[in-house]
Amino acid sequence: HCVYATNCRACAVKEVTKSAKARGSDLRTHFKNMRETAMAIKKMELAEAKKYLEEVIAMRRCIVFRRYCGGVGRTAQAKNEGSTNGQGRWPKKSAEALLGILKNAESNAEVKGLDVDSLSVYHIQVNRAVQQRRRTYRAHGRINPYMSSPCHVEVILQEATEAVKKEAENPRRIGAKEARRNAARLKNGSTNA
Repeated sequence: HCVYATNCRACAVKEVTKSAKARGSDLRTHFKNMRETAMAIKKMELAEAKKYLEEVIAMRRCIVFRRYCGGVGRTAQAKNEGSTNGQGRWPKKSAEALLGILKNAESNAEVKGLDVDSLSVYHIQVNRAVQQRRRTYRAHGRINPYMSSPCHVEVILQEATEAVKKEAENPRRIGAKEARRNAARLKNGSTNA
């Protein structure tokens, strides 16, 4: 699960020459917020993803919380983003960090000579990083941990490839029995179908 691993299945890109990578390690932003933000821009075109994150920062659109949604409030904006439960937030810090990573990947693509307008988010992955430890002071002289939950993010942008048009197929499928009959007819020289 690493961008630079050669045999990694998660980020095995078919067209290495048509892709650009970027990553952020030990980012001081909540893992759960970053994961939801990353899933929101997955498979988006680059320009669309950047615009979306800028609108999240400006609180014009929200990030729908799907997995880590315990105690997340509901908002009308979530319905517009395709939420089923109406839960959404505006994780500003995560959106800003992700926007920076996308811009870095975009400049990496420019250096490689890729067409920036046709790039899309092919792969995005968020992993938990090592927690950082602080302490908080409780009643009766006790001390509890006060941990942060940083994360690692990796992004792969890929150029859109033109799909080859499939040949028009016969709309009616024939079964095995009918295929045998047709073969027998051809063998016997019979023309009536």
